[in-house]
Amino acid sequence: MEPIIAIALVLIGYSLGSAKIINQGNEALVERLGQYHRKLRPGLNFIVPLIDQVVMEDTTREQILDIKPQNVITKDNIYLEIDGVVYWRIKDMEKSFYQIDDLAQGLNQITTTSLREIIAQNTLEETNVSRVDMDKELLDRLNETTADWGVEIQRVDIQSITPPESVRLSMEDQRAAEIKSRAAILEAEGERQAAIKKAEGTSTSMQILSEALRSTPENKEILRYLVAQDYINASYKLGESPNSKVVFVDPGSGQNEIIDQITAETVAEDTVQRKPRNGNGSES
Repeated sequence: MEPIIAIALVLIGYSLGSAKIINQGNEALVERLGQYHRKLRPGLNFIVPLIDQVVMEDTTREQILDIKPQNVITKDNIYLEIDGVVYWRIKDMEKSFYQIDDLAQGLNQITTTSLREIIAQNTLEETNVSRVDMDKELLDRLNETTADWGVEIQRVDIQSITPPESVRLSMEDQRAAEIKSRAAILEAEGERQAAIKKAEGTSTSMQILSEALRSTPENKEILRYLVAQDYINASYKLGESPNSKVVFVDPGSGQNEIIDQITAETVAEDTVQRKPRNGNGSES
């Protein structure tokens, strides 16, 4: 009976020693007698005790590498502090274990070196306006190197680019000046459009008055009223000014001359339009 129990215990121990459970999203590498033998997939796997050995188990899911702030120099010799994040995953577990000794350190080193090289090819202004292009260039460079490591770089995000305090203040002053310049241009354009609209309105009003005087000479009294109304409005606006001086002027003193001039011009224009022409198109 005792030999049977001993054999059963040996078999149980052998089974427990040979069974290996790999979690979902992970893979493991097995060496047999010191050499790579096979890869274990998620689930229940069996190996040969004493002969087989699991040398690595890691995830194939996406991982995040946080790039600590680095001091870099731009093309125009400006010192910047820059950091970022790299999203990566193991694509080939065998290569990631046998092709590089410390995968995490290697990824951090190659990312930092590539980032410095890219920044050195751009000026300070270019680093601020072409961050998306720099992300893409860094992604392509990293994938060229890490493909031999069995690693795929999925995306890169340069998070912050911090210039020195003196440069930052100078950039803020420049942006403020640009905003002020754009505002002045918009204001001038608005005033120009307003002046055009006012001129068009004045021209239309004069045409209406000319037509009214041409059709009904009695409308001169209405014109006198409008001139007097404008005079009153102008006086009110002058009185609202803190530096204004009160000057009394007879509003009727210049009205007759203005109205007579408008009427004369209107009548002269009407006379020219009604004057008959001879057969060859010239005035008779």
